[in-house]
Amino acid sequence: MLDLKQDFFALFGLEPVFAINMERLEQAYLDIQGRVHPDRFAHLPDLEKRLSMQWATHANEAFRTLKSPLARGHYLLEMRGVDPAFDTNTAMSAEFLMEQMEWREALGEAQDAADEDALEDLARRIRHSSKTLVDELGRQLDVAGDLEGAADTVRRMKFLEKLQHEINDALTALES
Repeated sequence: MLDLKQDFFALFGLEPVFAINMERLEQAYLDIQGRVHPDRFAHLPDLEKRLSMQWATHANEAFRTLKSPLARGHYLLEMRGVDPAFDTNTAMSAEFLMEQMEWREALGEAQDAADEDALEDLARRIRHSSKTLVDELGRQLDVAGDLEGAADTVRRMKFLEKLQHEINDALTALES
């Protein structure tokens, strides 16, 4: 049915580029899920059931990866032999580091003051910055072939994703 060694783009019949058609991705995912869903194999021997589960799991992982700009960028870099080195390469531009410190300070102040409006405003700013980075990553990967720059952008996106989660947690805590 499926080749579990196939890269995620090939699995869904997509070109290995950052700018993908999300509707095509979703349709290809639904088509594959329709073919490999474990319920379709419930009456078959255990081997076929296990294979179905592996195929469904692989398709789910591939879909989640390609749907997320951060995960898709990371995956493309790895396909091209580049490790963004999230844990070991923390070098960032001075401008981004200053902005990061300002965001962290704003988050702390908003949390201390239990200021929902300030948290919402910070969340909007982070979403805007994230969108800018997604656009930049697309240019770096699909147009310029700037893999080093793309790795840096992926690291910055990872930071913003983590900060967005922290803001969301702070907003949830205020609702409690």
